Amino acid sequence: MTYIDNALALISGPAREKAARHIISSSATVIEALRALNALSGSSLTLFAADESGRIAGTLTDGDIRRGMLAGIDTSRPLADILHTDFLAIREDDDPFLAFDTARKKGIRLLPRLLDGKLLSLHDLHVEKTILPLDAVLMAGGRGERLRPLTLSRPKPLLPVGGKAIIDYNVEELEKCGIASIFVTINYLGELISEHFRSRASRAHIRCVSEPKRLGTIGSLSLVAPQLSEPDLIVMNSDLLTTLDYEAFFRHHKATGADLTIAAVPYSVSVPYAILKTEDDHLLGLEEKPTFNYLANGGVYILKRELVGRIPADTYVDAPDFISALIEDGLKVAYFPIDGTWIDIGTPNDYQYADRLMSQR
Repeated sequence: MTYIDNALALISGPAREKAARHIISSSATVIEALRALNALSGSSLTLFAADESGRIAGTLTDGDIRRGMLAGIDTSRPLADILHTDFLAIREDDDPFLAFDTARKKGIRLLPRLLDGKLLSLHDLHVEKTILPLDAVLMAGGRGERLRPLTLSRPKPLLPVGGKAIIDYNVEELEKCGIASIFVTINYLGELISEHFRSRASRAHIRCVSEPKRLGTIGSLSLVAPQLSEPDLIVMNSDLLTTLDYEAFFRHHKATGADLTIAAVPYSVSVPYAILKTEDDHLLGLEEKPTFNYLANGGVYILKRELVGRIPADTYVDAPDFISALIEDGLKVAYFPIDGTWIDIGTPNDYQYADRLMSQR
């Protein structure tokens, strides 16, 4: 089965096993394709024909087989005789959003992403709402000290909110965005997080990476640097809940040409007193109970992959310090306002509020 190994050489994790069911040799016969389609009962009835080098030569559906048989095709003939060679896929220089929208309009369920003709990922449009060409890194190494005693025996990302672990909300949202590779950096009670993902059914390939020591809010990126494959990555704290529009966030990052983009949370501070406006020792006026509006760091970032090389190995680095250094060095840092829910689960009150909110959904 060399052609399958070659075709799936760029895919790992659960996605590899799922994609393998849809791969057939381009030298197979029509009857062999029919048997392969029958084995896909209950799934998307589409096959991708790969040549010996693993490159996808074309596609075939159950409808193609039926039409061929109605036309009296000899089922011992080569599959290549009825193969669609002009098939829709996301290739190296294609706009993934345009391909996704085109597939939706045409009623195509499985959309392959190819690199040099080989499968890089296979996207199910019945499950995914977009395709973001990103790696993802979830920071899950914190101790959650403000939530003790809840976090004495369970890491904060695994605390149940609305009947589900906090981190699972974030993972599921990333998976719906077509992100195929997710890294989870762990430290405190990290083995519990590793075990959680070993027993969890996932669409993405999820890898837990253990910090040898605490590395700050962004320092652990140095641990995953060699395994990153996409030009950009999304980094986020795993203990927050948000309805951030990830596609709009990514589009904004690319449109601005930023090296790093911060998801920003609107934050207002109301002063319950009249504020004095002064100059030297003179009173210029008063402002009654003013409200000041700010943008706060939402703990979610998209950055170019090459920036990860600026983080020294085995070194404690917090995100604000890293971002400040980028600005000082003249790199472009943009922001994207979060329009919707954003909850940083840092205190018992935050946790109770989040649990009530998610239990109602």
